[in-house]
Amino acid sequence: MKKVSFVIPCYRSEHTIGHVIKEIDDTMQELNRFEYEIILVNDCSPDGTFLAIRKLCEEKKYIKGINFAKNFGQHAALMAGLRHAQGDYVVCLDDDGQTPADEVGKLLNKLEEGYDAVYASYGHKKHSLFRNLGSRVNDWMTRVMLGKPKELFISSYFAVQRYIVDDMIRYENSYPYVIGLVLRATKNITNVPVQHREREEGRSGYTMKKLLGLWFNGFTAFSVKPLRIATCIGIICAGAGFAYGIYTVIKKFVNPNVPLGFSSMMAAIVFLGGMVMVMLGLIGEYIGRIYISMNNSPQYVIRERINIEKEL
Repeated sequence: MKKVSFVIPCYRSEHTIGHVIKEIDDTMQELNRFEYEIILVNDCSPDGTFLAIRKLCEEKKYIKGINFAKNFGQHAALMAGLRHAQGDYVVCLDDDGQTPADEVGKLLNKLEEGYDAVYASYGHKKHSLFRNLGSRVNDWMTRVMLGKPKELFISSYFAVQRYIVDDMIRYENSYPYVIGLVLRATKNITNVPVQHREREEGRSGYTMKKLLGLWFNGFTAFSVKPLRIATCIGIICAGAGFAYGIYTVIKKFVNPNVPLGFSSMMAAIVFLGGMVMVMLGLIGEYIGRIYISMNNSPQYVIRERINIEKEL
């Protein structure tokens, strides 16, 4: 009998995580051809989320609890859960009830058909306008920077085979990006349609600052395309500056009375200077991440484990 591991990052979900667990239990009773376990990772939530996790772990021994020492983000929480998962299949979903656990059978069926990874796709997402905009930007970034197929829909609700998880957890650098790790390991990925729900309570923990950090993390950790784009922009700007210089010289020869333009010169200096600063900043971002990784900065720090015997 194959085993399914459910990995759920938790943040401000003390009132919702119990409903998610009940839905998983009810669904897996019907899918009785599988054994299952649940790994709940508390990302140092400021409310009573870990108390709720502790209670669930005490009531049900197949639930494992992990408590972070500080907030490391959703992707770090996923990595911690993946490292403690023992299932043949691993399913990752949200803690707020928006990702329907009762439709997990669709994802598992596709894995059994031979796909390496399966992502849930939504006809209409019940997120705010801000989150939907962020999702579109993230989709564009993964297509351009990480080579994601255009028709593939990426979401936080997905399932992967065991050997994909084994490859993902080999990544030990300080800035994990789960989507990049999946795309790096396989292209044998598909979608299944599921119904996206309204959030049960509260609001998303993703702010503009966190989304920007996630995007930067994605394209600097798994792609050198930004550096190549910066090089192309530099060549274009240099070519434009050279062409403008020739134009200025020719213009002066044709009409010696034409005064040299202070405004156009300052505009060119400001433009080129700005481009140089942007490119230096981008290079500095890469160098900074290399420095932090060389210092062995951890992906996460675990304060406490519940129902986990082996220290990982």
